[in-house]
This record gives sequence, C-alpha cells and structure tokens, in this order.
Amino acid sequence: MSNSDSAAQVQSVDRAISVLELLAQGEAGITEIAGELGVHKSTVSRLVSVLESRGLVEQLGERGKYAIGFGVVRLAGAATGRMDLTKLGQPVCETLADSFGETVNIAVHDAGVAINITQARGSAAVSAVNWIGQRTPLHATSSGKVLLAYLQADERKRLASLPLDSYTENTVVDASRLLAELEEVAEQGYAACFEELELGLHAVAVPVRGHRGEVVAAMSASGPSYRLSRERVDQIVSTMSSAAADLSAQLGYFAG
Repeated sequence: MSNSDSAAQVQSVDRAISVLELLAQGEAGITEIAGELGVHKSTVSRLVSVLESRGLVEQLGERGKYAIGFGVVRLAGAATGRMDLTKLGQPVCETLADSFGETVNIAVHDAGVAINITQARGSAAVSAVNWIGQRTPLHATSSGKVLLAYLQADERKRLASLPLDSYTENTVVDASRLLAELEEVAEQGYAACFEELELGLHAVAVPVRGHRGEVVAAMSASGPSYRLSRERVDQIVSTMSSAAADLSAQLGYFAG
C-alpha cells in the first residue's frame, strides 16, 4: 500500500468519525453533513452508506435524514461494561436497602463460590455482619443460585454434582434436586433461599447482566425470616428486578 493510499484511508476514517460526532448532536441530511464537513455530497453518501451497513447510523424513513444507530449503543456498552460494577451498584443497593429496610448485596461468581462485592444496610437490618469480600456457597444462597442458574449447562451440572455442604436441614445437597431448582430460577428470573445458609435467614436474588446479555452478578436482599417472609419476597422481587434492569442498562445491556 502506498503512502497516498494509507493517507486516504486515514482521512476516510477521520471523516467517518466526524459524521458520527455530527449526528450525535442531532439528525442531519446528506447535504447538511457535506456542508458541515466541507466535502462533496458523494463522499458523504459513501461514508454514510458504510456506517449504515454496520448499524452505526440509520436513515429515518425513505430518503429521510440520518441519525445515530443502535450499533453505537453496542460499542458504548462494551466500554461501559468495563466500569466498576461496585461503583455502579452501590447507589442501587442503597436505594433498595432504604426502601426495604433490609440488607442488599451484589455478588459475583469466582472459582465455584459467590463473592460479595457491594453491600448496603437498611434501617431495619438486625445484623451488623459485613458480607463484602466474604465467600459464600453457590448452592445455599439466593445469589449463588442465580449465578449457578445462568452458567453454561455443562459447568452448572459439574458444580451441582460436587459434594455439597449442608448448613441447615433446609440446604439442598442433592444434585438432581438442585439442578431442577436452577431450571426454575432461570425461568422465573429470581432465586429465593429460606433458611438454607442460616436458620432464621431468608433471601431473594435477581440477575444483573453485562453488555452482551451475560449474567455478571446477582443482587440480593436478605433479612430475618419473621420479616422477610415468603409473601414479602413475592412482593419485592419485581422492584428488585427493575433495579437490576436499570443497573444492567448502565453496564450496556438493553433487553430486546
């Protein structure tokens, strides 16, 4: 490739970026874009055609103006998804904790356990335990069950088939029973645990998704069984799911 060809390609890339920056300010037609960039309309047409084929711009109606396309959202999501989940999740947890009065955590999967990375305590929380950094079993916690439920099938089966510790008489330690429960979790979009890790402790968790739609974390609310009853779990799960969807959107995921 000659130096002149290389320079022309760089110029084309620069102009394409200029088109995107221009459309980020609002809709525009070919003539408007050409005028702003100081180039011929045929040049803009070629640039816009390529950008449109990649989903980075879209035409609003037949022969209409152009606007930023959803392909840009996907690219932005890839960058946003690298942001600190802890930082983004903290205010979400605090809002839910204030609303429920319970402890709200975010946990991620790491080497066969769930690790809590964020915590907020509500005004009614009776325990002063700091769960941040603690490793908890996948099969005996609501967060863990969410993280398990959305793994690849072979990995989910492998982990469920390992020897499972029993923490209370309610802990599920049978692989086939656990796998059946995980299928229900994936179908209903949340997991609940009733005195499976500790007697007197109930919890419910929902998935948080990354920009590709993969489950990257679980957000849970936990509290004493006398207050966070099965009935109350049913009442708050929709609020938790909405909050998790908002957090997922901040990470670049938008449900279709």
